[in-house]
Amino acid sequence: MEANTRSTGRLPAAFLTPGSSSFMDFLSDHQPELLPGKRTLPPVQGVIEAPHGTTIVAVTFPGGVVLAGDRRATMGNVIAQRDIEKVFPADEHSAVGIAGTAGLAVEMVKLFQLELEHFEKVEGAQLSLEGKANRLSTMIRSNLGMAMQGLAVVPLFAGYDLDRDKGRIFSYDVTGGRSEEHNFAATGSGSVFARGAMKKLFRDDLTEEEATTLVVQALYDAADDDSATGGPDVARRIYPIITVITDDGFRRLTEQEASELSRAVLQRRLEEPDGPRAALL
Repeated sequence: MEANTRSTGRLPAAFLTPGSSSFMDFLSDHQPELLPGKRTLPPVQGVIEAPHGTTIVAVTFPGGVVLAGDRRATMGNVIAQRDIEKVFPADEHSAVGIAGTAGLAVEMVKLFQLELEHFEKVEGAQLSLEGKANRLSTMIRSNLGMAMQGLAVVPLFAGYDLDRDKGRIFSYDVTGGRSEEHNFAATGSGSVFARGAMKKLFRDDLTEEEATTLVVQALYDAADDDSATGGPDVARRIYPIITVITDDGFRRLTEQEASELSRAVLQRRLEEPDGPRAALL
């Protein structure tokens, strides 16, 4: 199915045949071996050791949604990477954060980005946010075979719904089951601790700045109790990836902005080691 790059410049028939607006369907018909879930793994004994990423958090605020993740990847009891990227734009108004087997998760995100771009090119319009969430659910479900062998991917999907004029969050399980989360959500090994922090700090009237501070607070609490989650690392200048999605589109906070937020949270914790007792800021 590879494109012919010789002098004739002709494309294979697969590229010229009308079909589904789904890029996954296109691959399934013409080169199914390229899909992650279609690969056959060699027989192994026990759990496959591969880098895993956690923790991802999201919170809504009037006007949008914030999606953030820590930077640590672990392999068993070893820190495999300290500055892994776990949050990616899916398209102009949505993003996905990955938890689970890091390599497979990144590949799935790239395929998801292609899926949305392919649909837009074929149909001439963007999928609704609900439709994007459903497409991601289908991709996770197709990976169930690998998940049963220990290579699970459990992302968190967030975006700005242009039809409903608000930010929305969707969580998943390894079977592709999808649930819409209200106000805030977390996934990964530190999610229990992050969710507890967000439950205490969330308000309906958060500003964008307060929402970004809240996710850093949540990741700090997760790192405090979960060894697989990495907190802000001032010495190495490694800070959480923080993204904001509004009507204006996807925006990732700069390293300087993430640094200032993280340092403010760390300073607050020096003053109140058990966490903020009153207002968020």
